[in-house]
Amino acid sequence: MPDEARQRELAHHEELYSGFAQEHFAKPAVRAFRRHLVRRLLRRTGLSRNARVLSLGCGLGDTELLLAPSVGRIVGVDFSPAAIRQARQDAARAGLANAEFLEGDLETLPLADASFDGVLAIFFLHHLSDEQLRQAAERIRRWLVPGGVFYSLDPSRRRLSGAVGRLLVPHLMKKYQTPGERELVPEAVRELLTAHGFAVETRMYDFLSTPLAGLLPGARRLYRAARLADEVLARAPLVARWGSNFELLARRRRG
Repeated sequence: MPDEARQRELAHHEELYSGFAQEHFAKPAVRAFRRHLVRRLLRRTGLSRNARVLSLGCGLGDTELLLAPSVGRIVGVDFSPAAIRQARQDAARAGLANAEFLEGDLETLPLADASFDGVLAIFFLHHLSDEQLRQAAERIRRWLVPGGVFYSLDPSRRRLSGAVGRLLVPHLMKKYQTPGERELVPEAVRELLTAHGFAVETRMYDFLSTPLAGLLPGARRLYRAARLADEVLARAPLVARWGSNFELLARRRRG
């Protein structure tokens, strides 16, 4: 990432993690989303209590701290010093000795090859350029053991909720979004990872629930109702195409 673009991204995230994110992410609907996501990714990835897990773009570590009791070790990485400070404080407060948080990015991570059973990227890939995505695919493949699994969650370029959000609540959209981020085409990401030695599947994660948690973070019951609706909508072929976020499950081929 060019230095100027990186500085813009970093400035945005430092501001985001200076108080707004801590307050927003602690609200009931957002916490319910994170708990659902952790249960789902554990079920889909098959990561065990002995698994070594790397999480890219971990932010405040709210997902990673929920995941830590179910795996052997988790390492969260983010380039925001404010986010990493908060994640370390929260891990210490929770007494989670198996959760480690590092400040850094894809280009500087001092990680050994084949050192993780799973790699996660929750709302991370869409911050990368095409070239960075290609580099990320290669690095993730190297960091994973043969047969290891990569799980990501990102906004779809076709998502209806994004168009509606930009029209109705542009101020909230701008609060979350940085100038360099974008929405992704699921099929393009799948093809990229397939070309880098992964067996890949994609599916829609949601239609209503995650955007609702962002818009109405205190409405836990409404989030749960939307999540139930998503179990149907995200699997209806004519509707799912316009879903909000897609998940990708990629397993490194052996050999």
